[in-house]
Amino acid sequence: MTGLKIALAIVDIILAVAIIILFLVQEGNDQGMGVVAGGSSESYYGKAKGRTLDEQLKRWTVICSILFAIVSVILYLAIAKAW
Repeated sequence: MTGLKIALAIVDIILAVAIIILFLVQEGNDQGMGVVAGGSSESYYGKAKGRTLDEQLKRWTVICSILFAIVSVILYLAIAKAW
């Protein structure tokens, strides 16, 4: 394997582990019977949702997932085309 393939494989593994960790750290969105009974989420927490730790974890999970997909495709092409 060339240096490029090794580097891409290492980055791919790091991103995969990061996605797993970020996914496991997040809290569930289980709202229980409040959804059925018409419970409202319009509170301070609902308004400041973009700044919460859980929202940041979701954002980083999406970013890592997109990067993982891109690096995986590039790694596949590098191996298949023998770059």
